[in-house]
Amino acid sequence: MGKQPAALLNPHTYDPRQFDAETRRLLRATIDWFEGRGKAKLTEDYHAKVFYSDFLEFAGKEGLFATFLTPAGDADGHPDKRWDTSRIAALSEILGFYGLNYWYPWQVTILGLGPVWQSGNETARKRAADALAAGGVGAFGLSEKEHGADIYSSDLVLTPDGAGGYLANGSKYYIGNGNCAGTVSVFGRLDGVEGQDQYVFFYADSDHPNYHVVKNVVPSQMYVAEFRLEDYPVREEDLLHTGAEAFSAALNTVNIGKFNLCFGGIGMATHSLYEAITHAHNRVLYGNPVTDFPHVRREFVDAYARLVAMRLFSDRSIDYFRSANAEDRRYLLFNPITKMKVTTEAQRVIGLVADVVAAKGFEADTYLAMAKTDVDGLPKLEGTVAVNLALIAKFMPAYLFQPESYPEVPTRADAADDEFLFRQGPARGLSKVRFHDWRAVYTRSAGVPNVARFTEQAEGLVELLAKATPDADQQADLDFGLAVAELFTLVVYGQLVLEQAEITGLADDVLDQIFEVLVRDFSAGAVELYGKSGSTEAQQRLALAAVRKPVVDAGRFDRVWAEVAALSGTYRMNP
Repeated sequence: MGKQPAALLNPHTYDPRQFDAETRRLLRATIDWFEGRGKAKLTEDYHAKVFYSDFLEFAGKEGLFATFLTPAGDADGHPDKRWDTSRIAALSEILGFYGLNYWYPWQVTILGLGPVWQSGNETARKRAADALAAGGVGAFGLSEKEHGADIYSSDLVLTPDGAGGYLANGSKYYIGNGNCAGTVSVFGRLDGVEGQDQYVFFYADSDHPNYHVVKNVVPSQMYVAEFRLEDYPVREEDLLHTGAEAFSAALNTVNIGKFNLCFGGIGMATHSLYEAITHAHNRVLYGNPVTDFPHVRREFVDAYARLVAMRLFSDRSIDYFRSANAEDRRYLLFNPITKMKVTTEAQRVIGLVADVVAAKGFEADTYLAMAKTDVDGLPKLEGTVAVNLALIAKFMPAYLFQPESYPEVPTRADAADDEFLFRQGPARGLSKVRFHDWRAVYTRSAGVPNVARFTEQAEGLVELLAKATPDADQQADLDFGLAVAELFTLVVYGQLVLEQAEITGLADDVLDQIFEVLVRDFSAGAVELYGKSGSTEAQQRLALAAVRKPVVDAGRFDRVWAEVAALSGTYRMNP
């Protein structure tokens, strides 16, 4: 492996040369808009809860959402419009870097468009493309106040109007952009119909007189709406999906859209790290620079290692999304890990640097004061961590015990339209998804001491599952199952970290430091599994046998610390 330092987003030097000219222009224009607006305005609007209409105006004027979120087939020949996951991720990170409140309207527009771009309704598709081109945004009308995202229990009901259409009545809750979206994909059910045939997705518009915005349900810049439909007319041309197809469209939209949670978290954690290291490295306490204290250095190195790992895993996941097809759906495992693991890592990174700067992180003019509050929302924007861990566990037998051969997945930053994401098919058959041999990249990286040590732990998990296989009662025990899924997640996480480290030529020092963190995390998870009330004596013995102390290397730690210290002063947001 080479000796390149890990690359973090720095708006002052950002030059995404992997993209085409118009993509580069729009990404750079977004950064320039925020930097020109300045940090004082950013923080003042945040604390005053000012709705981000100026950002939506900028995005509309530049054609930002329209260019990035219109599939090529709906672009009416526009050469720069396509659904390109790599540049969508890049913009998600930039918006997260400047605050969750600016990432959010972009994120929920992606979700609102998901059911439309999966639909065969050409009238609705053109309507959505035209709304985007006019500077509009989208909203995903799925959740309800009493049921959350439980789509089996929707209380929004469509009744026949006697003229071939329907009247929709009911309310939706937690709906971002629900106050201003021209494209609102609404999930409901047909009155008097049972089973999967009852489900329906239809196109609504927040400007319609029968669409009533009730309130913003959060105390924030974000507008997370409760809206109510009262005899809202739904015509044939408004129907996006019916029956089982509507159910799959909801889940497949989450597969597409919630992937961006990880990049929002990476952006937030990166800005927080810059602000914290610049403050701490230039502050003297008790006659010493703050960063001379060993525990402060440890927290910064830990934060840096976790952040680089987040970036490596998420960037490699893009390649699997973009290369997916009906025979290769490995992305369906990597997606919930980005939603659960990367977002909780963002919490940990921001928590670590906040511990260092202490009182400074509460000041109104800091980015960190915003990030500390908002980052907790990321893991919760897709149900809960438990929801994603339960999903991840479905892939565990095939991943660990039934590897198959696949062609090598290349790095995907090409200007292609990721049209497969809108024809994923039925949202079932997860146990049939197969994976390439996870051991291969661990073996290639065995010369890195903590990779070798973590590999021992991964094999320990395999041994536990093979020799002390959870019985039927344990498999039905969600609390026990989640502890196992946490350990499994670390194995998958490490695999893609290693793959991307190979691709980018990441320095061995940084990679070893990342796996020191993963060894510690695995040991903590093994102790957690040991302590579960339902664990057997054999499982307890094998869990403790997987506990390891990471390989300690003071020279490597000091070299990685030097990389972190060198970040001091490299980025300050324009005032």
